Amino acid sequence: MRIRFVRRMGVSAAAKLLLRFAAVVLALLTGALFIRLIGFSPAQIYAGMVKGVTGSTISVRETVKIAAPLCVTALGLAVAFRMRFWNIGGEGQMTVGAIAASYIALFHADLPQPLLIVLMSAASIIAAGFYGFIPAWFNARFGTNETLFTLMLNYIAIYVVQYLREGPWKNPKDMGYPKIAMFAANAQLPKVLGVHIGWIIALALAVLVFVYMRYTKQGYELTVVGESSNTARYAGMPVRRIIIRTAIISAALCGLAGMMKAAGADRTLTDGVAGGIGFTAITVSWLSELNPIAIVVVSLLFSALEKGAGYVQSTYKISSSAAAVLQGIILFFVLGSEFFIRRRIVLGHLHDKA
Repeated sequence: MRIRFVRRMGVSAAAKLLLRFAAVVLALLTGALFIRLIGFSPAQIYAGMVKGVTGSTISVRETVKIAAPLCVTALGLAVAFRMRFWNIGGEGQMTVGAIAASYIALFHADLPQPLLIVLMSAASIIAAGFYGFIPAWFNARFGTNETLFTLMLNYIAIYVVQYLREGPWKNPKDMGYPKIAMFAANAQLPKVLGVHIGWIIALALAVLVFVYMRYTKQGYELTVVGESSNTARYAGMPVRRIIIRTAIISAALCGLAGMMKAAGADRTLTDGVAGGIGFTAITVSWLSELNPIAIVVVSLLFSALEKGAGYVQSTYKISSSAAAVLQGIILFFVLGSEFFIRRRIVLGHLHDKA
């Protein structure tokens, strides 16, 4: 007897919805068992998670604040993933974008706020775009593995921030632990409805990326290259140029997300400016099936899960590890449902043909 996983063909929207709903129910039941085992009431903890997200205006604003950079990063990765360029460097590209924006914020803070924010945004886009160009050029020219290349670049960016924090950009007014100074008020993103304007940027970019990938020549080209680079070459498309262009756009969006995080939520530059967002954005992109509009919704759901887990951790004194396990259980079932949407289990004997 053997078990095989066979690709499903023509799965209806209703079937997908049913599988995802079943995954959420199983996740909640399994999470409830875990909560009971560590000595808490599942109903109380789940109610607390909901309250942590929707219990007050501040809670809602904090959830949106978490979602904005996650959404923009996921949009950037979705562009690359559509071309099957596996950009795992969202963390580093966010960090490089934040570094470039921080330079403008720290050393040109006397500029008017609108001009300063524009320059910070432009600097983050250009710097991160160049950071994405490096692995793209090597991939297009020498066929290097972009997954490992972009992953390794993450660590370089983080170490650069540590060097700046402990050296050239160390705040002399802080006599204790070395850190970079807080941004001046005019270098911080202005707020709309109590949340920095990053959420407006995220919504606008979702529409722009949707149009770019669905209705433009460049979007069509990157899709064709992703499906078959040989077909693209046969059709006369400049494959190398498309690879480099798409990787730059992907990295530039991640860099802009880094600027939003540094100038919006953190109001300074730290080596944790990305804080795992680049990796979480990979999951968000795939769960959204690389659909920019769906990315907005999934980013909000992920942010709500993080905010809710943080609330019950502080309110009910649950350890951070237990809160992380609860988040992991929910994500495990949700991601598992996506696998079974695409595959079905077939049982057969060893002598059966594949």
